[in-house]
Amino acid sequence: MMFQTRCAGCDAPGAAVCTTCRFALLGPRPRPGSHGVHAAVPFTGRARKVVLGLKYRNRRQVARHLAGLVVNAIISTGDHRHVDVVTWAPTSDARRRSRGFDQGELVARHVARQLGVPCRRLLTRSASSVSQTGRSRVERLHGPDFAARPGLEGCRVIVIDDVVTTGATLRAAAAALRRAGAAEPHLYAVASTPAGTAAAARRPGRTTATPTLVA
Repeated sequence: MMFQTRCAGCDAPGAAVCTTCRFALLGPRPRPGSHGVHAAVPFTGRARKVVLGLKYRNRRQVARHLAGLVVNAIISTGDHRHVDVVTWAPTSDARRRSRGFDQGELVARHVARQLGVPCRRLLTRSASSVSQTGRSRVERLHGPDFAARPGLEGCRVIVIDDVVTTGATLRAAAAALRRAGAAEPHLYAVASTPAGTAAAARRPGRTTATPTLVA
């Protein structure tokens, strides 16, 4: 049986992200919210479909393209000049087992490769921490519990996540890294959920700087 690659944004046959959808993702980036997280795209429209394709439809091919958008955001802030290592906020063990991968890790490894810096797993997630997906905004504000690898004194870290809503996950990750001695981490997400629409980050079916086109 032949399997045909289809665009994660519009389902057109061809590339994992077609040319039309690539340009659709190059609009103005969301402004960092009070949580201090920089996001590459708003979690709406084509961008939402592509991210959900990665998370829930095993569309791993799009991770490289989404990472390119994150790299553009990192370069626009100048943080690429102040980084020793890239890491990610790990999803829960249950989510990783069900999907077969951690989408944050996939994006982070592509980000590190494009920046030319190492990517390391610096964080572990407490077994008692439930996934943020599907939780209410109030529940999300508490964030998960992370522990960081020791011996990070002075290390300059970029932390990657897929979608930021309240910022609690990345703030918790940053706090763990600081406790291990890291310098103030730089926090980035692929997409930012518009204020007041936390439900949009749930499973599908529940209801500007100069852009650089990255393959």
